[in-house]
Amino acid sequence: MTVKDEVRTGPQAQEQANEAERAPRAQARQAPRQPAARGGKGAAAGIGLLLALVATVVWSGSFVATRGMADSVPPVQAVFWRWIIAAVAVAPFAARQAWRQRALLRRHLGYVSLATLFGVTLYNTLVHQAGLTTSASNMGMIMAASPVIMAVYSRLGGERLGARRTFGLLLAAFGVLLLVGDGSIGLDLGAGDLWMFGAALSFATYSALLKRKPAEIGQLAFLFATFVLGALMLAPAYAVSLAVQGGFEVTPGSAGQLLYVGVFSSAVAFFAWNKAVSVIGAARAGVVYYLQPVCVAGLGFLLLGEHTGPAQLLCMALILGGVGLGARR
Repeated sequence: MTVKDEVRTGPQAQEQANEAERAPRAQARQAPRQPAARGGKGAAAGIGLLLALVATVVWSGSFVATRGMADSVPPVQAVFWRWIIAAVAVAPFAARQAWRQRALLRRHLGYVSLATLFGVTLYNTLVHQAGLTTSASNMGMIMAASPVIMAVYSRLGGERLGARRTFGLLLAAFGVLLLVGDGSIGLDLGAGDLWMFGAALSFATYSALLKRKPAEIGQLAFLFATFVLGALMLAPAYAVSLAVQGGFEVTPGSAGQLLYVGVFSSAVAFFAWNKAVSVIGAARAGVVYYLQPVCVAGLGFLLLGEHTGPAQLLCMALILGGVGLGARR
């Protein structure tokens, strides 16, 4: 019996010994993978920040282009053709995915329509309307206050803001009031400034809605659907504008500006922004968005000759400092 027990237990003991020897080797093989995972996350964050920067810079140029065509292209007509051009630009890359996911898009039509209304139809129409009566610099700096509205949405959703974040957002709001009040905190607002406040509210609502995008809908399919649906929403207003205001003369200047806002500010920038939000979240992408007033002011000075005085620089510093504090956790 003793011999038999030794025969039975011998292989088991040997197997246990082998497992004990293999365990440290497996741990040693797994150990170097941890820095690689951290490196992968860092690379993804870097790509997300770069995409947010691309969207911010391109959108800064769109304010300048919008201001430049304000006297030659009626706002509704400009926005309508902007989305027609954008839809055509992304169709070769997105139409097939949108067709494959048509059942998903129909299932979530309510959400897609709401995102389209705020992010495509209202936001850009209000921006083009504001361009009739306010400068590109003011447009960019007022838009920088949209994170204040995003923070309100976050608070209503149950998120705690904290004292530092609240102070930063109030500071940014104070800077905006000084900007539109020409150095005072009075509410003597111009029509263009009011239109831009509406645009900021619309963009903040769109950014908040992006957090709720169904994950199964592809980025390109979502983008293409919002562009097409946005043009359809604008079609009645476009017809009224044609009947009341008439069409516009297509010149090399207006054609170039429409191509810029259609291809770059719509197709490229919206894809980059939506992708950045999906990779790094709206809060971190929003930090990069705060650079927009600086970009707009610089482009407005170089391309339109708009003057940026000490008062505007002070307001810019208050807005950027406030939203910077507000973005920190």
